[in-house]
Amino acid sequence: MLDKRAQELQLPGRRSASRETAQRGWLARLGPGFVSGAADVDPTTVATMVVVGSTTVYALSWLAWLVFPMLAIALVIATRLGAGSGRDLQQAVHDRYGPVFAWTVALSIVVVNILTIAADMHAGGVAIGLLVKHDSSWFTAGLCVVVVALLFWGNLGQVQRVLKYVMLCLLAYPIAAFLAHPDWAAVVSGTLIPRFKLNSDYVTGGLAILGTTLTSYVYLWQTMDQAHERPRGRWLRYRCRESVAAAFGTTVIFWFILIATGATLGVHQHVVQTAEESAQALGPVAGPYAAEVFGIGLLVSALVALPVLLAATGHVVAVQLHASNGLPARPRRAPVFTITIVAAAVVSLAVVVGLGIPVVRLLVLASVIGGIATPVGLIAMMMLSRDRRVMGDATIGGRLYAAGWAVTSVITVLSAVFLVQQFTG
Repeated sequence: MLDKRAQELQLPGRRSASRETAQRGWLARLGPGFVSGAADVDPTTVATMVVVGSTTVYALSWLAWLVFPMLAIALVIATRLGAGSGRDLQQAVHDRYGPVFAWTVALSIVVVNILTIAADMHAGGVAIGLLVKHDSSWFTAGLCVVVVALLFWGNLGQVQRVLKYVMLCLLAYPIAAFLAHPDWAAVVSGTLIPRFKLNSDYVTGGLAILGTTLTSYVYLWQTMDQAHERPRGRWLRYRCRESVAAAFGTTVIFWFILIATGATLGVHQHVVQTAEESAQALGPVAGPYAAEVFGIGLLVSALVALPVLLAATGHVVAVQLHASNGLPARPRRAPVFTITIVAAAVVSLAVVVGLGIPVVRLLVLASVIGGIATPVGLIAMMMLSRDRRVMGDATIGGRLYAAGWAVTSVITVLSAVFLVQQFTG
């Protein structure tokens, strides 16, 4: 009864905060859904779209648009789960299903996150190298230190506010796509008429696209924010619409990267292997400065994603070790969270140095591994979203539930096809 009364006393303040936010400018109003969508346009996504565009030209551009409803559905369900249960995905799995399943979900998130952090960190270092015309090895380590320091000496709310503005730099990609003068008839055909071949390029490309967009840290982060905010009524509906808008904006960026790359590299059958080759897709907009513009875009996307990836990883481990009841406002005051962030950064840096894989290959590999692991988190989220013991009266509706399982099924089947191809040659 006391807890219920406390919640009732908190709600007016929460609504007041919502009204205050609603009175600000449009960019200031953008919240967790926007940050989740922005973090989804990380270097792994950029590299995946560049490689897919260079290998399949416009043939998989329809899949880029299929991502929109799939990502929107996942983000809306994540929003409803966090707001309805008051717990993020990892907390809810741990409380409802116990440690075994919770550790399974945690490992599927942490392993993919570590590989993605490594790839994004490597890409950020390469981006700095492109900008200053020097070897990127030391820049990768420097970027690692800067991002961790940003989380320690700022706070996560400040990081989010900065990321909203930084993400606007990603608009270079749509401009490049128009200036590349693609064959728009072929683009429209590839976008509206699905084509898919069961060969390595298409299956790997399809899984990489879905894996990098539906990766578990994106909807985990969404549940973390919504569990903290607990929006209700009209504000919850706004957050759901914001998630759909974020998914749409993210998809537009994906599609334009693919089109720009297909028009500049794919039509010439130039398969991308290096960051310098990836930069050629921005030649139409930047001319001789294509490498610099690509470097800025790559660095921005790394700066958007890395704090989210590190914070999500720290939170998952802290929950599993019973050391967290939510996302700490200041990480340095949460020792397990802080140690995990530092450990994740160090291990990721070791992966970059130890594997020695070229940055583009590492980025695409992270996307593919993400696609294989994504069904674990999606299945957990779907099970929780209709469980009254978790959601109370806030369970999701039947149509959204069916759509969520359809999304889960698509990526699960594609992951299975990919694994079969790998084992059968």
